[in-house]
Order: sequence, then structure tokens, then C-alpha cells
Amino acid sequence: MVVDQGGFTDAAKKMGISKSAVSKHVSSLEARLGARLLNRTTRRVSPTEIGLAYYDRARRVLNDAGEADALVTSMQSAPSGLLRISVATDFGVNHLSPVLGEFLQEFPDITVNMVLNNRYVELISEGFDMAIRVGELEDSSLRARKLTETTRRMVGSPGYFQKYGRPTRIDDLNEHKLLHYSSQSSGNVWKVPAPSGEVRQVRTAGWLSVNDGQSLLNAAIAGLGIAYLPSFLYADALEQGLIEDAIPELPEDRQGIYAVYPPGRFTQPKVRAFIDFLVHAFADKGPNIW
Repeated sequence: MVVDQGGFTDAAKKMGISKSAVSKHVSSLEARLGARLLNRTTRRVSPTEIGLAYYDRARRVLNDAGEADALVTSMQSAPSGLLRISVATDFGVNHLSPVLGEFLQEFPDITVNMVLNNRYVELISEGFDMAIRVGELEDSSLRARKLTETTRRMVGSPGYFQKYGRPTRIDDLNEHKLLHYSSQSSGNVWKVPAPSGEVRQVRTAGWLSVNDGQSLLNAAIAGLGIAYLPSFLYADALEQGLIEDAIPELPEDRQGIYAVYPPGRFTQPKVRAFIDFLVHAFADKGPNIW
């Protein structure tokens, strides 16, 4: 405090004790360490080289202690406050919205602001507590917890395959009309697992690009081309015969569905509560829905 305030008098006022008490504490510390920590003049007090090194380390220790206290307090307190979540529109509508009611009933002191969009948001700068993301995670600075998995496959309508033929191997896709998800950071590139186990890249401009998964599914059902979609989007349409697997021989492309949240030594109770809730909610649905 003496270093922060630049002198004994201001430090004493800040701490609510006498100036002599502050001086006594510092002198006792210097005596115990056997080193001068402060240079004292009639005008100012400044740390010595040794004192500055000691100050920097002591400050880190105090910060760690403060975080430890906050961690204990947060773990004992009930989750509460505004929880702001970013999630892709198709996943939010189909799988997050249906379970929110149960979560809010279980945690009545939490209010949720779920923002549905199909772009990559910056959690900290845009004021989000967490986001739900599907597939490979790009921002390694964020913390992440896997909620469940989905599989991606290439699908098209029976009418499309009757008109344009069915691809039998990955290279055949270059001759087909492809439907792309325009919000992908990789652009119009599909990373497709081959039967050999290698991951092949399919690069084509595509016939249609949309920033919404449900719209891509609708385009595939309408016979506009082949789309590469997660199973939580196409499962019902596949079961109804509206679409078919484009190349059934290809292995499944399994992708994780993650909750991501800002880094830190401990997780806010409201964030931890929602993530724990989602893990159990999605596990109860079983793997077939994905």
C-alpha cells in the first residue's frame, strides 16, 4: 500500500490506521528479510530494486489470494444474474430453446438472453458469458467443455440424384451442384473423411451459399444440390425420405458440440450451472437425435 500510494501518510489513510503503525509494519518486514525495501526521503518514498521485486511478487500472491476467496464465495452462492448466450440459429431453435424452460424453473434467479446468429462472435468484447459452437474450435484462448457430438453427412433429394446422378466417390463432387454454409471461416471448402481415413478437401464455388443451416436443408430438399449438414438438422428429413445420403460409403464425420466461455481461474456460477444442465439434458436425449 505504501508503494501504491507513494508514501506512509496516504497509505495510512487508505488502510485506516496510524502513520506510525504503517512505518512499524514496514520496518518489521525489512528487519525480518534483512533488506531495505523502501528509500525514504522527506518528500517521497520509493521502492528499492529489491523492494520492487518483492512488491511485484507480493502483489501476485495477494491477487491469487483474492481470487481464492472469490472462488469459495462463488461456489457457495446460488447461481444468479443475467446469462448472455450466443448460439447458431438452427441449433438454438431446435435444441436449446426447448430445454430453456426447464433450466429457468430450476434456477429462478437466473435470467437468460439468448442471441441467435450465424456469425462468429467475440465473447469478451461483445459482452457474452458463453457460446455454443459446433465443430472444430478455432480460438484456443477460450475455455471449452464438450456437451455432446453430432455427425455431418452430404445429403441431397431423390429428385436431384435422379436428374444429375449420384456421386460414388469424393472426386465426383466436382461435377455436382453444392450448397455451402457461407458463415464458415474456411469458406467454400468441405473437409470430408475418406474411406482410407485421410481428410480430403473439396473446393468449389458452389451453386448457392446461405448463412443458415435450415435454409441449406430446405434448398437440398427442393433439389437444388448437395449440402453438407449436421445430423441434428437433417435427421427428420432423412427419416421422411425427403433427402438421401449422397455417398453412403463414406465414414461419419463426427464433430463435437461445445460450450465455450472466457478464460479465468474460476467459472461464474450461472455459467457453470447452465453448462452442467446442458450436459445432462443432452445426455438424456441419447445419441440418436444428433
